[in-house]
Amino acid sequence: MTVGAGQSGSGTEDQDWDGDEGSADVLKTVGKQVKLWRERAGLTQAELGAAIGYSEEQVSSVERGRRAPKPGFLDSVDEVLGAGGMLAAFKEDVERARYPRKVRDLAKLEAEAVGLEAYSNHNIQGLLQTEDYTRALFSMRRPLLDDETIETQVAARMARQAICSRWPAPILSFVQEEVTLRRPIGGRMVLRRQLERILEIGQLRNVEIQVMPTDQEDHAGMGGQLLLLTPQTGPKVGHVEVQQVSRVITDSREVRMLENRYGIIRAQALTPRESLAFIEKVLGET
Repeated sequence: MTVGAGQSGSGTEDQDWDGDEGSADVLKTVGKQVKLWRERAGLTQAELGAAIGYSEEQVSSVERGRRAPKPGFLDSVDEVLGAGGMLAAFKEDVERARYPRKVRDLAKLEAEAVGLEAYSNHNIQGLLQTEDYTRALFSMRRPLLDDETIETQVAARMARQAICSRWPAPILSFVQEEVTLRRPIGGRMVLRRQLERILEIGQLRNVEIQVMPTDQEDHAGMGGQLLLLTPQTGPKVGHVEVQQVSRVITDSREVRMLENRYGIIRAQALTPRESLAFIEKVLGET
């Protein structure tokens, strides 16, 4: 992981936490537990910090729920305070809390889905992206993101990709605009690896990937990218995102409209077999 300015290389985030209420509650709970175990061991914040290689201020900020401790920090405190894994067990909760709320909400929906359909028109769909491609995307955001935020976003997106290898396997359908296969996000080598990754995922039995040719005259996807999720129980939901706005759609009429639109997009695109052959052709030209 790249370490940005104002960040400890392995312990806590230097900036005060300003996440949503749910994330703040998790960090406060973890902080209280660290404090209880520290006091039980008869150590001051300065003494604990010295024992694990962090400053008194860092320990204090974690205990107050103002900073998100990283896995290495929790492992160290757990060992020094003899917590027997009680503190280290919070690592997964803290990692989830560090992700933006909209990412956590989407990841939860995807984790419970038995089907997913996605149309992407300006970059490769997130579930298909390589780590380098994702990092390049976030690195070119404007206003610029700091290194820590970029790495947090990359980790969140990579974690979501567990849906592709989950069992029972959900049915996944992707339609990519041709231009997304040709735009060299991150450079030519990053793009080549990205195309290879798409071809790998396209071989999975539960995945269908299609390409919408640029020369397709009649195009139902002019309204922008969209995502449809079919949960194991309950009605299908939609998700749309543009600029800084992310919206989950539950209204049955709106969802049905997105379903119809996606069905037409799929019909207008190349077939899955034709699409993989097309992607191989683009890879050979890259």
